[in-house]
Amino acid sequence: IVLYLNEDSTEFSNEYRAREVIEKYCAFMPVSIFLENETAEPQYDTIEKDELTEKDTVVETVIEPAKTEEKEKEDGTKETVEIEPSREKYKILRRPVALNDTNPLWNKHPNECTEEQYKDFYRKVFRDYKEPLFWIHLNMDYPFNLKGILYFPKINMEYESIEGTIKLYNNQVFIADNIKEVIPEFLMLLKGVIDCPDLPLNVSRSALQNDGFVKKISDYITKKVADKLSGMCKTDRETYEKYWDDIAPFIKFGYIKDEKFADKMGDYILYKNLEGKYLTLQDCLDENKEKHENTIFYVTDEKEQSQYINLFKEEGIDAVIMPAAIDNPFISHVEQKKEGVKFLRIDTDLNASFKEEVKEDDEEFKKSSEELTEEFKKALNNDKLDIKVEKMKNAGIASMITVSEETRRMQDMMKMYNMGGMDMGMFGGMGETLVLNANHPLVKYVLENKEGEHTAAICEQLYDLASLSHGTLSPERMTKFVSRSNEIMMIMAGQKTE
Repeated sequence: IVLYLNEDSTEFSNEYRAREVIEKYCAFMPVSIFLENETAEPQYDTIEKDELTEKDTVVETVIEPAKTEEKEKEDGTKETVEIEPSREKYKILRRPVALNDTNPLWNKHPNECTEEQYKDFYRKVFRDYKEPLFWIHLNMDYPFNLKGILYFPKINMEYESIEGTIKLYNNQVFIADNIKEVIPEFLMLLKGVIDCPDLPLNVSRSALQNDGFVKKISDYITKKVADKLSGMCKTDRETYEKYWDDIAPFIKFGYIKDEKFADKMGDYILYKNLEGKYLTLQDCLDENKEKHENTIFYVTDEKEQSQYINLFKEEGIDAVIMPAAIDNPFISHVEQKKEGVKFLRIDTDLNASFKEEVKEDDEEFKKSSEELTEEFKKALNNDKLDIKVEKMKNAGIASMITVSEETRRMQDMMKMYNMGGMDMGMFGGMGETLVLNANHPLVKYVLENKEGEHTAAICEQLYDLASLSHGTLSPERMTKFVSRSNEIMMIMAGQKTE
């Protein structure tokens, strides 16, 4: 076959451009493909006699002399001994090497493939030298023909793109990457190859979306992935837990995006608690049933929420760690599917277990609460601040900040969609509450010294400390906090401040 190129296509007469196209689209074509540059200098190889074939072009016969060695005899004299006879070798034109692999790994039965072969194939196809976590080998003949391998790479949600590459082939000829009509959306996080000769390719993508056959292929792939993951959880829980932190974003994304996948995987999604133990949703509910039925407390940042974590541990209350961006929409989806189940971040409100009981008719406490609220609002110059006064069991904590779950989720959603500059007032305020511990000496001091010289500074300091324990301060507040802290230390050291 002679291919004639017009002027617009002369780039394909370039050896390197032709090689690039062949390696992309025909890397696994079932017929061997060779590329030869007729103007290039010929290259040669030297082979053994028994390696010679009828197809080889012999350029020269090379006689390799025998190898000898000098050995000492019993009488002390030396003689030369032949240790390897002379050999006849042949210099031949270098044999052409096919650019493609005519029998790719996905065509083989899974039992014929070794772990190293799977890894080598992954490195070759995706040019990724980080080893995949594990893989699924797809092999189906009925009701349609489909073969392939899906790899679970280690996903770094913070620093890398989370989109993988699913390469689609038809009879070993590359068609395209990531065809969403064929591959379920959540599987786009994976890397892999799928070869489906039965896939209709002479139709538009909009027709693919409505094609029942294509939908069956998508459903089959989803089922196989769910079967692999749930099977691993049931039969090899230790390995499943080892991989969990890496595959969790993928599974949670699938849970949100694909109803059938969610139904199959719901009982096999794990939650890591404060002790680093992995639990299913039912495990979490059962372990905490006595203290908070149908409620799961969670942590998004172990450093920022350390004060609350310590309170939970003191009272023997458990929580799960959910730091990823996808966890916010994920828990909302779980709440929709699991009626009655509620997720609350541990700093949403002060749990009843942390407080001393206060009688409803305790007028003295009510009066103290009102006076403290008024004093703090005046010192902080913030009439809208929501303040609660509680008698906490832990007298070592003076103040805390809590944020309502609804407000916090709204804030997270706005951050996700880059809406951080919007006025949160339109959503009913920040939902932030300053909790004061009536049992702490500094709070008592404020109550007893409302007109004191340092009372206002103590109120501001307690508020800023609570805010720091909950997150961060604005640059302006941080500047004031540092300056005020220096003033307090000067007073403690007996030095006058200006």
